Amino acid sequence: MSLSSAGSETAKKFKYWQFRMMTVTWVAYAVSYAMRYMITVTMPFLEKNLGISKTQLGIFMTLNGLMYGLSKFVIGFVVHKFKASSFIACGLILCAATSFIFGFSSTWIVMGFMWLIHGLFQGMFWPPISRLLSYWIPPNELATKTSLWNTSHCVGTIAIFLIGPFLSFLSFGWSGWRNIFFAPAIFAVITAVGVRFLIKDTPSSVGLPELSVGENSKKVKDTKEESAEYKSFIKKRVFKNPYMWIVAVSNLFVYVIRFTVLTWGPTLLSQWKGMSITNSSFVTAAFEAVGIIGIVVCGWVTDKYFDGKGHRVCAIAMTLSSLFMFLFVYVTSLHISLIMLITAGFFINAAQSLILIVASNMATKRAAATANGFVGIWGYAATGITGVLLAFLQEKYGWSHAIELTVTLSTLGSILLFFAWKAKATGYEELEAESKKVKA
Repeated sequence: MSLSSAGSETAKKFKYWQFRMMTVTWVAYAVSYAMRYMITVTMPFLEKNLGISKTQLGIFMTLNGLMYGLSKFVIGFVVHKFKASSFIACGLILCAATSFIFGFSSTWIVMGFMWLIHGLFQGMFWPPISRLLSYWIPPNELATKTSLWNTSHCVGTIAIFLIGPFLSFLSFGWSGWRNIFFAPAIFAVITAVGVRFLIKDTPSSVGLPELSVGENSKKVKDTKEESAEYKSFIKKRVFKNPYMWIVAVSNLFVYVIRFTVLTWGPTLLSQWKGMSITNSSFVTAAFEAVGIIGIVVCGWVTDKYFDGKGHRVCAIAMTLSSLFMFLFVYVTSLHISLIMLITAGFFINAAQSLILIVASNMATKRAAATANGFVGIWGYAATGITGVLLAFLQEKYGWSHAIELTVTLSTLGSILLFFAWKAKATGYEELEAESKKVKA
């Protein structure tokens, strides 16, 4: 089905279900991100109250990130065998459980193990959601609408950075910082119930025709995904696609910037720039807040002026984020350096969002979940740098040298992305070209 050729009633019904799917998954992903960055807000408390060192905290973040990336990668292969709603709801409940256990713990070994398992369950969100988006949104609208949807992770992160400090002041018979783990967990359980009953996997599950993309769409839709042909398709569109490798490796460098700020933001700003925990949390929230604007603007620009070629906009955004991170490190004025940091958030969030869209479009909807799992594992390999390595550099040489590493790596990522400049906007174009060759 093409929305432009569908009848008015069919198109109206499709848009209703598309909006419903996007809204429910938006809320679910925002809640999942709030749970992902609970530990960032509590790091100063864990260091002060429980004596957990930065290196130990770095180990937490590295193991969590690596487990998360591995989880996304594996789940990308199997998610098509399950209902997306069940997968997402289950992930929310399991993350809530680990959050409660972490919040009640006081020993770093137990906390570290819980945060490792938390990373495993966090991988249960994006692969099924990316698949849902590719089934409900036409490729020519994917950059704009997915960018709007992608504001969810920013909102979830902002929420925990803004609310977290206030939760830490509340006491119910335990240390206030524990509330930062309990509150999001409660919301996650509530959200899981809504997800389970409100999401439908495909248009056909609600009596609507599937989206069609060119002549090849019928063949793609009718082929069983367990077949040898499907496995061959996955290999070609994902693992043997040189542009997919460029995007995937570049994602590592994108996440180096994001994780540096989102993991250490409140800590580095309070210790390096002399800010209070509350103000440093607000600045980190602002880094994400302008990211919402960046995601929406760059997504719109991709469809409007770059013909859906998100990899080009991503390369430009990554370059600018590296520039502003460089200025953040070397500008001496506190206020100007903070403006540079926040501006970097505009571009790095846009780059992060676009990479996921590019992966989905390059792979096509059949391989979107696998492609995002593959790209994701590279992104979360960045925790090996922003976790243990950054903590080690900070303790040995100070924050300035640690952040210089971030700037250097992000610059390399910017250069790498330009090698994908000539890639087509979507894999559907290549499929159509192959189909015409066969007919000829």
